[in-house]
Amino acid sequence: MTDLLFIILGLVLLIVGGNWLLKAAVALSLRLAIPKIVVGMTVVSFATSAPELIVSIKAALDGFPDLALGNVVGSNIANLGLVLGVTVLLGSIDVKKSFYTTDWPVMMLASILFFVFIYFDGVLEQYEGVLMVAFLFVFLVYLLRFQKPAVEDEMPEDDELLPLYKIVLFLGLGGVALWGGSELLINGAVGMASAFGVSDRVIGITVVSVGTSIPELAASIIAVIKKEKAISLGNLIGSNIFNLLAVLGITSIITPIRVIDQGLLSSDIFWMLGISLLVLPLVFIPKGLRLGWRDGIVLLGLYIFFVYTTVT
Repeated sequence: MTDLLFIILGLVLLIVGGNWLLKAAVALSLRLAIPKIVVGMTVVSFATSAPELIVSIKAALDGFPDLALGNVVGSNIANLGLVLGVTVLLGSIDVKKSFYTTDWPVMMLASILFFVFIYFDGVLEQYEGVLMVAFLFVFLVYLLRFQKPAVEDEMPEDDELLPLYKIVLFLGLGGVALWGGSELLINGAVGMASAFGVSDRVIGITVVSVGTSIPELAASIIAVIKKEKAISLGNLIGSNIFNLLAVLGITSIITPIRVIDQGLLSSDIFWMLGISLLVLPLVFIPKGLRLGWRDGIVLLGLYIFFVYTTVT
């Protein structure tokens, strides 16, 4: 019971901390007159990936590498299976051309790069982390130079010019909340894994990964209710790219990540590649460049089946 409480409290702190960090980051960029497009692709993306990043670094440093890997691989599966599935069940999404020209190919490249680095030796080394972060940097430069229309300001009404003391306060509070949340979440997750006799990987790929995907799910549902297309397929794919290249890249630079539970290599990683691959035909069938309720049923059904086979 205490472990479950730790997990819930940890997730609440991670979500709140991520929001505060995001608020401060956007306000700081407005103050420094940084172009919005640069902010959207760098500051905002990093801030929304902050929960995954903090949790993965903490888990790897504490000697729970399967939690770090399970968190990211599980988050990527949850973003497309659970979050996108629920979103398109509530309302169809029109997909932009940039999906198949940029977003999807880069996500597949990042997924394959991660697969090659970890599958054959079971370790994500520091130099591989450097290569992943370098790939992310090249992708961001390409987006900013050549794909400016593909990057949108999703929530312009959130852009507030805050006084400096508030920015510092939000940055401080956000940082402390993320740190505290990661401590509680990892303690709770490890405790729950040992209490139920399952591996860190199973807890990481289910409970922790769904928890760190809650902000995306909440934003998606709110967007559908408000009839705004504030969440798009591009956002979720962008989140997956950041999870792999930034979260795992930075974590492995700090400390190499070694796979302990082989289920991650024999099952989870193939689920991640499979569901990422599946999104492309779903976007074109039956109607071109649109995701509807039928696609939602397929994605959600696959996600439920994935969780069932992982837990049992």
